[in-house]
Amino acid sequence: MKLYSWNVNGIRSVWKKGALQDFVKTHQPDILCLQETKANADQSEFDFEEYEEYWHDGEKAGYSGTAIFTKIKPLSVQQNFSDAILEKYDFPDSFGDPSREGRVLTLEFDDYFVTTVYTPNSKGDLGRLKLREKVWGPAYQDHIAELQKKKPVLACGDFNVAHEEIDLARPKDNVGKHGFTDEERKDFTNLLEHGLIDTFRELHPDATEAYTWWTHWANARARNVGWRIDYWLASKELKDRIVSANIHVDVMGSDHCPVSIEIR
Repeated sequence: MKLYSWNVNGIRSVWKKGALQDFVKTHQPDILCLQETKANADQSEFDFEEYEEYWHDGEKAGYSGTAIFTKIKPLSVQQNFSDAILEKYDFPDSFGDPSREGRVLTLEFDDYFVTTVYTPNSKGDLGRLKLREKVWGPAYQDHIAELQKKKPVLACGDFNVAHEEIDLARPKDNVGKHGFTDEERKDFTNLLEHGLIDTFRELHPDATEAYTWWTHWANARARNVGWRIDYWLASKELKDRIVSANIHVDVMGSDHCPVSIEIR
């Protein structure tokens, strides 16, 4: 079973470029999770007949959004967090309400859940760091905990944080900046402590220059001055079933590249 995750930074854009079609035909994912779709389902031209499509659109047009395309029909589909989590936390801040931005989508299969997330960016001025630390992070951890009470979880997406210094090209220059604050990194550690493993780091503990996102500035991608902020996490019960975990830097079309796992 091949599972891929990709922040496409606009599904209509990568489709128009031909990048999404080429990627699907080449890699043939069994399950493809997308973030930052920036479109509603009826605006997408995705037309691979072998896939069923599931979308969680944001209320704001052309912003955020997630989708999962799957060759295997799921047992159930959950958009957003559960009602219990939505009632527990006060999500809106001065930038909006991230619980209404189509950021979480979960499909249930026989052996596990597959859940994808587009984590809110804490902003260059750290204006959303409090939300990340006090609201979104704990809410997402509750989401994982709820799922794991039922069956193991495969969680993927753009988590908008480089966890360790090995996960970005210039850690010393970025300490305390958005995506590499102590608070965001601790939040990711807390998430892993819910019984999850970082599949890529588990299989490639010493891999350097392994990045999934590059700024558009200063020819960063060509020089591989990047960050690893896209992940596949897995419940520890699934650890021995993970065959591979890879980063597909050759796939163009977005400022992120896809990440994948293969599970037996």
